[in-house]
Amino acid sequence: MCTSLSYRDAAGNVYFGRTLELTVDLPYQITWFPTGFSTVSQVDGAARMSFEGRHGVLAVTMPCRVPTPDKPAGIADLKVLEGMNDAGLTFSLLSYPAAGGGHHPAATTMSVLGASDLGAWVLGQFTSVADVKAALATQPVMVQPLAILGGVESPFHYVVHDTTGAALVIEFNRGKMSVYDNPVGVMTNGPDFPWHLTNLNNYSFLTNVDKPAGIFGSYKAIQPDSGIATAGLPASNTSVGRFVRAAYYAQYAEKAATPDAAVGALAHILNTFDRARGVTIDYPDEGGSHLEVEGLKDETAASYATEFTCWTSLSDLDRQLFFIRDYAGLNFTRFDLAALAGLKQPRVIPLKALNSAVPDATAVLTGAHG
Repeated sequence: MCTSLSYRDAAGNVYFGRTLELTVDLPYQITWFPTGFSTVSQVDGAARMSFEGRHGVLAVTMPCRVPTPDKPAGIADLKVLEGMNDAGLTFSLLSYPAAGGGHHPAATTMSVLGASDLGAWVLGQFTSVADVKAALATQPVMVQPLAILGGVESPFHYVVHDTTGAALVIEFNRGKMSVYDNPVGVMTNGPDFPWHLTNLNNYSFLTNVDKPAGIFGSYKAIQPDSGIATAGLPASNTSVGRFVRAAYYAQYAEKAATPDAAVGALAHILNTFDRARGVTIDYPDEGGSHLEVEGLKDETAASYATEFTCWTSLSDLDRQLFFIRDYAGLNFTRFDLAALAGLKQPRVIPLKALNSAVPDATAVLTGAHG
């Protein structure tokens, strides 16, 4: 499904990366929401909420409903799945299909924020995890049926990171909203976040120091290669296994000396969670917890479902740089939020429109001297 983690360089600067996996390739849009952009959040049966963005926001978005020829998706239909604002605050939506919906705040006389607008609100209004946490203590938030997911009530949890390294997990589960500080800076999918932390206690033996030799009786066993330290990591792509692996890599990956090297290091870490089509498959009659999206079917029309990494994003929180690549690309495309600050109107481009071509250096080599 999804894996997210934070990473620090040698100077303590914070970087954030995530992958998104689904069984279908959806119409993701890269969207710039300028400072002052107005959002209206409406939940049936509750007072609507409106707010203007105090920050510029670059986001990966999706329409909240299935577009039709007579009613195409507009800017108001686009909901934030992933993004960063001009203060270096990040927001990410991760699949949590096992969660139950039905969260209804007690004070419905107040303006209620729909969970699908949580990303626009967090990134548009705040600069730090502490600010978000304080605001959630008084702001009613309600999950809502999502037409594009066939009416399922917001089967997600959400993570927020800031430039100090602080991280937050927001979960709506069986009628209750919970907000957790995240001391490891890692999140995947279900079960709930406290369960993942408890499970991490089972891996206190992990270290990145190889032990290449051991004695068994009079026999000295010697490893012929490096890498034995990772033998204790979970091997599967389940959310439980990925959480442990993400915590390990975030902890032990070498701390890069420069910001550019740190972005490269983060990309290498996220590569370990990249999933090709067909690596694991599920047949419909055997169940599973995939998110099936109404009206948007898999192009291959295969008899099985296979999760793959639809896209991977990297965020440099200090320099406000955002990088993304989709399944078809080998290279990341970069966005500089400081350079976008002068745009006073929203801008939208399809993720698929980004140039993912591999640079061809054949002519360079042909012209080189022997």
